[in-house]
Amino acid sequence: MHSTPQPDTAVAQLATLVRELPPSCGPVRLVGVDGHAGSGKSTFAGRLARALGGAPVLHLDDLATHQEFFGWTDRFRHQVLEPFARGEAATYDPYDWHLRDFGDARALEPAPVVLIEGVGAGRRALRPSLALLVWMELDAEASWGRGRRRDGIGLSAFWDDWTAAEMCHFAEDPSRPFADTLVRQVQEGYEWFPGPDSAPRADRFLTHRDDLTPPH
Repeated sequence: MHSTPQPDTAVAQLATLVRELPPSCGPVRLVGVDGHAGSGKSTFAGRLARALGGAPVLHLDDLATHQEFFGWTDRFRHQVLEPFARGEAATYDPYDWHLRDFGDARALEPAPVVLIEGVGAGRRALRPSLALLVWMELDAEASWGRGRRRDGIGLSAFWDDWTAAEMCHFAEDPSRPFADTLVRQVQEGYEWFPGPDSAPRADRFLTHRDDLTPPH
């Protein structure tokens, strides 16, 4: 008789792998969670953070702006990477998408694991500082469709601008070919398996599922 794995089994196993990785930016293991807008990055990062005992999550939506969807690299380097490399707390100014302005400064301590979640988390400027790059395995059209349904017709013009910018970004600076791990949502939870760039650690990567339901 076979037992069915409990929900979040795969997330817990991935958390165990992350804990075993060496620090990648000062004392911090930075884990990037990338994928198309609407692919489920925020939800997955939240579950992984809980499995890691409450690891902090930096959402790249807090660094992007209406004027610069992907022009936040320098801010990220100066406000996050450089302090972490020194073992110091990062301090960044989160962008308010309603007020169209930056808010009060927010501190981010150099925890053992910090998750970086958002489109472009695996861009070439960040990859050398990542301990692990996770890619949410859902194609662009399906992801964008989910995002549009979630945000409603009132943001359709924004989504038109965003999808055009995202296409240009990934054409020039793709993340998926460099992912260590691919994560796919299944009926109850997630499965994860080796990414295109996992060869150096292939012996440490197995396919792990939260359930036994075939993915759709």
